[in-house]
Amino acid sequence: MIAGLSKAVTLYLAPVLALTAIILSLFAFLAPSLLLHDQVALLVVSPSTALVQAGPAQGVDGPSIFLGALGSCSRVNNAAGINCVAPSISPIYDLSALPDKAPNLLLSAPTPTTPAFIAVALAFSIVFFFMFTMISFRHKMGAKLNASLDKPLVQRLSAWIGFFGFIIGLTSFLIVRMWFGKAIQDFNNSIQAQGQQGPKLVASTGNAFTMVWVAYAFSAVPIIISLAKLNVTASK
Repeated sequence: MIAGLSKAVTLYLAPVLALTAIILSLFAFLAPSLLLHDQVALLVVSPSTALVQAGPAQGVDGPSIFLGALGSCSRVNNAAGINCVAPSISPIYDLSALPDKAPNLLLSAPTPTTPAFIAVALAFSIVFFFMFTMISFRHKMGAKLNASLDKPLVQRLSAWIGFFGFIIGLTSFLIVRMWFGKAIQDFNNSIQAQGQQGPKLVASTGNAFTMVWVAYAFSAVPIIISLAKLNVTASK
């Protein structure tokens, strides 16, 4: 029973986890400029009285900004439509919806190399997903393809592609997290220093980072299986 469960996890659950990780990473990378404009972002500036008034924070009507790795989206108030900039690996965020007293200069995009490395990591992850799945189910393919996928060189190549994609992507997102974390701290401190005359805004990390951490926790499973060649032995 335990052997059967282990084989099921290795052959069936691991590819599903790898595919889920890719989808979550793509959402976190492409949002909000390309999709999920006001639902997923790395950094969110929203209307709130938390920094300018004592007591519990109150929801107010005002501008909102959604920042991502490739661009930004904004709206002038809660009822307004969303405006997004064109996606780019070196985006210039549109912060025109924020009031004049808002410290706009503190909200800048990471260096262009960071989104580029994330894109490379995603490409590696996609290649790894297909290679890992094909190697796991090579016994169900033709004899010629089975023989090619059974070569140790192909199996090692698959594992290292997944490993490097994991390391590059996780490191890149950690850099983005530190970048935006410093921007959030400086932005909120600047508004707080203005007292009750400051704009009713607050910056916070977006849910895209939660999606990223879940994605890389999922992707670790098939990568470890591939490095240990468990998918090779389970399919023999």
